[in-house]
Amino acid sequence: MVKIRLTRMGTTKRPFYRIVAIDSRKKRDGAYLENLGVYHPLENGEKEVQLNVERIKHWLGNGAKPSHTVKELLNKKGIELR
Repeated sequence: MVKIRLTRMGTTKRPFYRIVAIDSRKKRDGAYLENLGVYHPLENGEKEVQLNVERIKHWLGNGAKPSHTVKELLNKKGIELR
């Protein structure tokens, strides 16, 4: 099963996350199928989110399941989940 979830990048205590389509059996930072965006929680409390909406809709249409955190990010950006 394909999931849409976050992979951790960045340095110690300064993370950012890639939003990726990945096989559910892979490790958190394992090889992914496609990079779908970036989530960057900034130090001053702001959150930067960049999404490839077209490709996210493609994966959701093909049965990919988003993680809880990704669901919240998609809802904030106004992307409907089926």
